[in-house]
Amino acid sequence: MVFRKPPDGGWGWVIVVVSFFTQFLCYGSPLAVGVLYLEWLDAFGEGKGKTAWVGSLANGIGLLASPVCSICVSSFGARPVAIFSGFMVAGGLMMSSFAPNIYFLYVSYGIVVGLGCGLLYTATVTITCQYFDKRRGLALGLISTGSSVGLFIYAALQRELIELYGLDGCLLIVGALSLNILACGSLMRPLESSRSPPPEKTCVDKVPDQYFVYHEKEKTVEENISILEKGYIDEKCVNNVPDCKQDSILNKNVLSSINVNEKDTYKKKVVEQTNFCKQLAKRKWQLYLTYWKETVVLFKNKVFSALFVAILLFDIGGFPPSLLMEDVARSANINEDDYYMPLISIIGIMTTVGKLILGILADFKWVNTLYLYVTTLLMTGVALFAIPFAKSYLTLAMLSGILGFLTGNWSIFPYVTTKTVGIEKLTHAYGILMFFAGLGNSLGPPIVGWFYDWTQEYDTAFYFSGFCVLLGGFLLLLAALPCWNACTNHSSKLPPNTYSYKVASSA
Repeated sequence: MVFRKPPDGGWGWVIVVVSFFTQFLCYGSPLAVGVLYLEWLDAFGEGKGKTAWVGSLANGIGLLASPVCSICVSSFGARPVAIFSGFMVAGGLMMSSFAPNIYFLYVSYGIVVGLGCGLLYTATVTITCQYFDKRRGLALGLISTGSSVGLFIYAALQRELIELYGLDGCLLIVGALSLNILACGSLMRPLESSRSPPPEKTCVDKVPDQYFVYHEKEKTVEENISILEKGYIDEKCVNNVPDCKQDSILNKNVLSSINVNEKDTYKKKVVEQTNFCKQLAKRKWQLYLTYWKETVVLFKNKVFSALFVAILLFDIGGFPPSLLMEDVARSANINEDDYYMPLISIIGIMTTVGKLILGILADFKWVNTLYLYVTTLLMTGVALFAIPFAKSYLTLAMLSGILGFLTGNWSIFPYVTTKTVGIEKLTHAYGILMFFAGLGNSLGPPIVGWFYDWTQEYDTAFYFSGFCVLLGGFLLLLAALPCWNACTNHSSKLPPNTYSYKVASSA
């Protein structure tokens, strides 16, 4: 597939709008799962670590399957994948309303909904990067705010629906809303070059067509011979019986000669099919070898290797507050009458603000996006260390807002990845990084829940979370500093569309 130059506008803004609503509809419930988490604790009576697996799987399984999601988007395109994933998200949410136990939720809400969200996220990010170049940071920031706005609205919406219709009715209604993803996905028109001539078929691609045409010609000849033969025999048999017998003998001789030709034809077919299978297997094997060679090349990049460690540790420590902050407030014996707004809603609205501001900052030439991302990691670690000292709603609300704003660094993470490996390798590299992000999302909340089950308090859990995020930030910073010097000295050796960072004087 040959892509035109990114238009940085035009239909690209339609892509931004539909991608925004796609992330809003698919991630609204999984990110606001903290409201459902409290209901599941009361409904099934399981431990906090065990129950937290539902929300962590929903947010992590799609990222774990990012390499598969990337292959699906590359093979089928963003539009078919988005439409198919819309059915998955809606179906998983509706199935969850009939869950008899926590294990059923692991599959329906955790795996089905989570995998659908992962496919949709990869599709929206990939097609947005194809449509934008100069304004890519702004575009990614806008579409990523869809999930944050969804978190803000769905936190209040799900709480209201639970009060009116119960937990089961809430999941059914939310699942029905998710069907609007189908309309959004249908507008994701691929950016293809209509003027470029279609590529010539290779020998492997030509074999099935040749075989098909040959087979149809042969079939037509056989059908014509049988029809003429039957009509001729019937006519002779009516007029003259002896002639009928002679003609039948003559036709047997003709058919025997045809059978001889069929043997040669059969041999030719076998040879063609054998060669086709050999060439197809060879081509597929070469594709697999190329994929693993490119993966090895990616990990030779110091910054890319540090990125996957940083994103893993960040999601282990930074994701649990969005899932468990409501339970943290309840464990601190904060009266619900003091709530001016759900803490999860505060995280959601501030994440929206953070994604927008950080996305806009990433487009400025004087801003080093990698150092900006590292700064958000270090500040997140400090905020996590402060959670055990918050004993009132006001302090928890302030920390929720800070954490939400810093979590907005998701909007610049694709930008950092693109600048590190280039647009050609974005899908491949981003799929690998999202796999480790999903691993962190899946492990973070259960680990925090297990810490609470062991110690009956959240202090130790958030000390651990803060340490993980700080460690990832320092490792990325140490890997980046010498790497940029090396990239600056050897910039001529970089592959096309791969950019080296230049340390800004104000950084």
